[in-house]
Amino acid sequence: MIIPVRRFAATCALGALGIALAACGAPGTPHAARPGHPASASAASSRPPTLAPGPAGLTPVFKNGPRTQDKTVALTFDADMTADQGPRAAAGERFDNPELIATLRAFKVPATVFMTGRWADEYPQEAKNIGQDPLFEVANHSYSHYAFTDDCYGLPTVSEDRMRADVERAFASFKKAGVKDVMPYFRFPGGCYDQRALRTLSAAGVTAVQWDVVSGDAFATDSGAVARQVLEGVKPGSVVVMHCTRSAAPATEQALRTIVPELRKKGYRFVKVSELIGAASGRR
Repeated sequence: MIIPVRRFAATCALGALGIALAACGAPGTPHAARPGHPASASAASSRPPTLAPGPAGLTPVFKNGPRTQDKTVALTFDADMTADQGPRAAAGERFDNPELIATLRAFKVPATVFMTGRWADEYPQEAKNIGQDPLFEVANHSYSHYAFTDDCYGLPTVSEDRMRADVERAFASFKKAGVKDVMPYFRFPGGCYDQRALRTLSAAGVTAVQWDVVSGDAFATDSGAVARQVLEGVKPGSVVVMHCTRSAAPATEQALRTIVPELRKKGYRFVKVSELIGAASGRR
């Protein structure tokens, strides 16, 4: 997901629509019953928490956790790489950011990384390293990073008949890279979705994850401004969207050095998205 602040208002409107469609509860169809799905544990209690399908069986959309006195916040990072960026990587442009991951580890901050399959193919060792670290959880950000709606921040568009295949291809890339226990969560490229996309992905058995705090780190060079935007926006249960690709978010790692200690001073506890979804659905 790459989304400048000035364009966030439209995405917020879409997010509001999606969360209105979501209903909390146990999944309608067990993920273990879906061949090839990453959450394939036999016992229901061992499956990652998800939301129940929305009205008419639409893919459920999660925006934030409960607004309780339990001051939790989930930092999420998009490791996105659009399919046509491959030649740029081959030419030497870097889309990984090991310094950011190292900072999260140094601060002992759990986080959820929404990874594209294209990124995992380009950086398989980095994907495996993140995916095997219990501090992190990996979720799906599509394979191609093509938009699932028209007019989504200039991204190329995936056709409706290829949407589910694009998601499943990403899961296959994670498996090939050696990522363990990929979560059944999906973040739409650009954060753009509509009822058509929610309906098309319903058979994939994923919960779509949006956010309620935009960091503004996409292409930002002022780490202080990024930190202020996050600190001013966070509430109990918040999901913060950030990036962990060097080309897209050069100021994010430095911003974390302010964000993490300041939120801890305010009494916040960092959690993964799965914990917030578990709280929302009654599963801890």
